[in-house]
Amino acid sequence: MAVAQQEGQAFGDHISKRNFEKLAVFIYDYSGIKMPSTKQTMLEGRLRRRLRATGILSFDDYCDFLFEGDGLETETVHLIDAVTTNKTDFFREPKHFEYLETVALPDLVRQGETRLRVWSSACSTGAEPYTMAMVLSEFVEKMPRVSYTILATDLSTDVLEAAKLGIYPDNMMDPVPADLRRKYVMLSKQKERRDVRIVPRLRSRVGFGRMNLMDKSYGVGGPMHIIFCRNVLIYFDKTTQAEVISRLCECLQPGGYLFIGHSESITGIDVPLKQVSNTVFKRL
Repeated sequence: MAVAQQEGQAFGDHISKRNFEKLAVFIYDYSGIKMPSTKQTMLEGRLRRRLRATGILSFDDYCDFLFEGDGLETETVHLIDAVTTNKTDFFREPKHFEYLETVALPDLVRQGETRLRVWSSACSTGAEPYTMAMVLSEFVEKMPRVSYTILATDLSTDVLEAAKLGIYPDNMMDPVPADLRRKYVMLSKQKERRDVRIVPRLRSRVGFGRMNLMDKSYGVGGPMHIIFCRNVLIYFDKTTQAEVISRLCECLQPGGYLFIGHSESITGIDVPLKQVSNTVFKRL
């Protein structure tokens, strides 16, 4: 009982107002993620895992470690991993993938593009880039002279490691059409396991890397024909949204396509894009 009580005291305190404000400012400056006071309980819940991992007994001590010592050098990545939200699904917002298949890809080929470069800029655990890879693989099978590469980036190192493995609970595949599941998804050899894995030839088409969309430039190695930046802008204020969209446009080939989330908008942002479908834009 004494041990349980001691643990409860160690990990059950609250972040002081002063330290919450310091954390919120740092998280915003580093990642663009807004952390209003209404998210204090959420932040405490997520940071308790870091307290356990580091052996630090209180939030105040953790903040001292970050801001008074040299903790930010080693802890920043883990702190940001803890606060990022990583909801993802295969074929999430399916109208985007229909548009990609039936409009954007044929249009790019008509423009003379044969080596398509595609970027999933907030890839989370990989469902989005692997969905893109399924759609693109099906497309290029009918277009032998066309090839593609996919870059998948995220701020969180945790989700990138999961994405590289390409292993998912089997029920995550429910939105994937049956013919694509048979072609691109492997069942576990251990029947008692309830997970599946993306086939190696599809995994090999996706390159993963860590990237912070708050960086002043994006090192993606050349113009992209398609960029997905979906359900990320909602975490940014309007100024940050405009900065991110502007930098994405710098990476987008004229005639290329930008997809944002269905709940997002770039209205009022001065960028060389024209809207061509719901939350789909074409670079001028």
